[in-house]
Amino acid sequence: MKRSVFYVSDRTGITAEMLGQSLITQFEALKFRRHTMPFVDNPERARNAIAAINLAAKTDGQRPIVFSTLIDQSMRQMLRTADALVLDFFEIFIAPLESELGTPSSHAVGKSHSTGDLHTYTQRINAINFCMAHDDGVNSKGLDEAEIILIGVSRSGKTPTSLYLAMQFGIKAANYPLIPEDLDKQQLPSALHPWRKKLWGLSIRPERLHQIRSERRPDSRYASLSNCRHEIQAAEAMMRTHGIPFLESTNMSIEELSTTILHQTGLVRHLY
Repeated sequence: MKRSVFYVSDRTGITAEMLGQSLITQFEALKFRRHTMPFVDNPERARNAIAAINLAAKTDGQRPIVFSTLIDQSMRQMLRTADALVLDFFEIFIAPLESELGTPSSHAVGKSHSTGDLHTYTQRINAINFCMAHDDGVNSKGLDEAEIILIGVSRSGKTPTSLYLAMQFGIKAANYPLIPEDLDKQQLPSALHPWRKKLWGLSIRPERLHQIRSERRPDSRYASLSNCRHEIQAAEAMMRTHGIPFLESTNMSIEELSTTILHQTGLVRHLY
């Protein structure tokens, strides 16, 4: 039986999800049914959230787990009346910080995901736009602005990793595919020659690449296991020849890939 988990927030719910998810993933033997309830910013919505939580408790026959980042004191008190284990992140973290720092917090809603710092917010939007304009080698102009250029064979994880770098850290990341013609010649695409120091490779196990490509083009040479093996071997050989560092993406999440790349390159992450 799955245990119901609720992420309750007066804004987007992203913080509650991130913190709560990092905790429940430690319980690998259990299954969870997740519900995100954003914008619980008035008493009526708080009552609706409590009703949903109580219904889940009755249906499941066990108390749900609630991760809350509500700021308003009255609604936090309301939420505690729910038939659930309520983990109030404001109470857990903010109150001890106020005591330690000797000053009250602002109690302002939405501070962690806002456009209050216009410069950093604009920087992130620009990074996302840059990433989308330089996805999969569609545009080689402006690569001088790139902070990093990911290369690798088709479907090795370049696009999602680039987007995560842009969205999460404000990094201007481009990505460029290594196509069969490049691999056969064992030469980098000409558009990348001036930016050799910005290149970082992604590889993947042939079996996993075969699986991914088969979902897109089943029974094609592009997706065949033999072709996947050939492309990956050739791509890794090319990257070694040119001294391009690379990571194998098979068992790494985009979060792990992005953080590892930032750590090893020394790129400055921009937090929001």
